[in-house]
Amino acid sequence: MEYRSIFIETVFGFIMLFVLAKLLGKTQIKQLTAFDFISALILGELVGNALYDNEVGIRQVGFAVAIWGALLYITELTTQKFKKTRAVLEGRPSMVIHKGNIQREEMKKSKLDMNQLLHLLRSKDVFSVQEVDYAILESDGTVSVLKKSADQQPTRTDFKLPKEQVYLPFMVINDGEPIIDSLKEIGKDEQWLKKELKKQKINSVEEVFYAEFTKDNQLFVQSN
Repeated sequence: MEYRSIFIETVFGFIMLFVLAKLLGKTQIKQLTAFDFISALILGELVGNALYDNEVGIRQVGFAVAIWGALLYITELTTQKFKKTRAVLEGRPSMVIHKGNIQREEMKKSKLDMNQLLHLLRSKDVFSVQEVDYAILESDGTVSVLKKSADQQPTRTDFKLPKEQVYLPFMVINDGEPIIDSLKEIGKDEQWLKKELKKQKINSVEEVFYAEFTKDNQLFVQSN
C-alpha cells in the first residue's frame, strides 16, 4: 500500500506540474529569473514532501500545486498590466559594458565578477572584452553582446549582394523512423524517401539514424 500510494502521488504530481508548466507558458521554463527559480524550488518541495508524508494525499498535493500555480498566474498578469512591478518581480537588465568600458558599479549591483563576465562573453563567442561595444546582463542571467564594428561579421548588405530566400532544413528521418510531417512540408512522401535512400545504397529507413533535407534538394544521410 505504501509503494502504491507513492506511485499514485508521483504520477499525479508529475501530471499537475506538467499541466501547470503548459498553462504558464514557455517563459517560465526558458527564461529562469530569480522569481522563477524560487517557484521551481517551491513546486518541487510541495510534490517531494507529499510523497513521503503519510498524512498528505492527492487532494492536498493538488490543492497546494493549484494555489501556487494561481499565485504564479496572478504574478504574470500583474507584470503584464503594471509595468512598474516588472523590475521587482522579474528583474531588469543591467548594462555591464558601455561603449567598450566595463561598468564596475553595475557589476557590483548584479553580484557579477570578471570571471563570470568573461564566461558569459565566451558563451557568445567573444574571447576578449576589447571586442565588445555593449554588453547587457539580462534578467535571466544571460548576456546580450553588441560587438564593435571592426569585430562584427560582414553581412550580404555590407557587400551589396542581392538578397536570397532563406530555407529551413527539415529532419526527415529520426532514429530509423520517417518524419511524416516534414515530408508533407517539403511536398514529398515515403516512396520518394525510399528512392532517395536507394540512390545512396541504403535499402531501408530503419538503417538510417538521421536524415536531413536541405534547400538544394539534397538528402544528407547518416546511417546507424
